[in-house]
Amino acid sequence: MEDNGTYKILFVCLGNICRSPAAEGVMKHIVKQHQQQERFYIDSAGTYGGHAGELPDPRMRRAAARRGYLLEHKAQRFREAMFAQYDLIVAMDDNNYYDLEAMAATIEDEKKLVRMADYCRHYAVTHIPDPYYEGADGFEHVLNLLEDACEGLFESIKQ
Repeated sequence: MEDNGTYKILFVCLGNICRSPAAEGVMKHIVKQHQQQERFYIDSAGTYGGHAGELPDPRMRRAAARRGYLLEHKAQRFREAMFAQYDLIVAMDDNNYYDLEAMAATIEDEKKLVRMADYCRHYAVTHIPDPYYEGADGFEHVLNLLEDACEGLFESIKQ
């Protein structure tokens, strides 16, 4: 599963402009804090391609910047070929999970799928909510959840 010792993680939401690029930014920050950059490749994508090529939502970029995260990812649509390119594919909610599961061609592909909320340690949530139609509090809440879940994810795979 690992290529050249690099563990490859892909975060996936709907449009790849709020949750998944924020998860990517948070996870990159955590990996850097632990001086593990060479061990991980982290990216994000969306199950919907309508925002392809766009930067993350400005509201998410502002909220993330206040916490020290730089979100420069350009949105991309998830493609079936990505199953072969990544070791772990992390869905933000059940809709994303089921969409990805439907694209999985093999049992091995399906085994790479996980839910982001399953890694939350301090919040009892079943999904990471989409803040797109929420106010500033929605983006802050999502970042709180992602910080918690990314720490949990890092702890589960760092060995």
